[in-house]
Amino acid sequence: MEKQVVLVTDSTADIPRTLIEELGIYVIPLKVHFDGETFLDGESITPPLFYQKVSQVRDLPTTSQPSPLDFVSLYERIVEEHPGSHIVSIHLSGALSGTVQSAHIAREMVAGKIPVTVIDSKKASYAIGIIVVAAAEKAKKGVPVDPLLQYAWDLVGNTHVYFMVDTLHHLQKGGRIGRAQAIVGTLLNVKPILSLDEMGQVYAKEKARGEKKALQRILELLQQEAKRYHKIRLGISHADVPERANEVREMLEKTFPGAPIVVTEIGAVIGTHVGKGTVAIALAPDEE
Repeated sequence: MEKQVVLVTDSTADIPRTLIEELGIYVIPLKVHFDGETFLDGESITPPLFYQKVSQVRDLPTTSQPSPLDFVSLYERIVEEHPGSHIVSIHLSGALSGTVQSAHIAREMVAGKIPVTVIDSKKASYAIGIIVVAAAEKAKKGVPVDPLLQYAWDLVGNTHVYFMVDTLHHLQKGGRIGRAQAIVGTLLNVKPILSLDEMGQVYAKEKARGEKKALQRILELLQQEAKRYHKIRLGISHADVPERANEVREMLEKTFPGAPIVVTEIGAVIGTHVGKGTVAIALAPDEE
């Protein structure tokens, strides 16, 4: 009898709660630290509360990943609730966080007792979520472990994300982008179009003059990517700018008629590193 596959991800995947519950996805939270207080991303601090709090403090919060023991505890709970299952644990880019490394250590700690496969998504926010949701849909349909793992690995290599931030200050301060790039981004209304490379690191794909031109160029880049696939699915994640996200959704609906689109909020951990006003668009192939 084939093992049931259970999907695990972390809170930085920014998957809407409705999809988490519908697809039976388990989410381990990262932590956000404000003035001596620690909050669990997506649990004890929601995106609206986070952006409210961060506007009231002088210093940016800090973030930290789950420990290996946190993962072990979750994996043990999953096999209690789903005996005989195989866990597929898909996480935030290892170039941006130690989360996936904690998952690897936990996998070794439970080796021989609990079957776990850990995947570095090389992505962040709903660019992770779009992969996890697609894989969870397969798991819900009873797709066996090996083909589901191949599907997930293929999605990691074929998911594309582009994003714009209001300021590069957060990325620069957190060490996710160089100071020189941050300075250039503040000059002459230059709006960098950011992405994640094959290693999962942030880089400036191109630069445009102003937000409208940057968004138009992102749509062109997405159209180029979409030509490679029969069907696509899309995701929009935003940092406390729902109106802007809705405008982007309308543009995507016109550009890619019929493609399913998920709109979601960027949570506290990713929000700490990109700042309010960020909008990201993820594209992945869709077999369904």
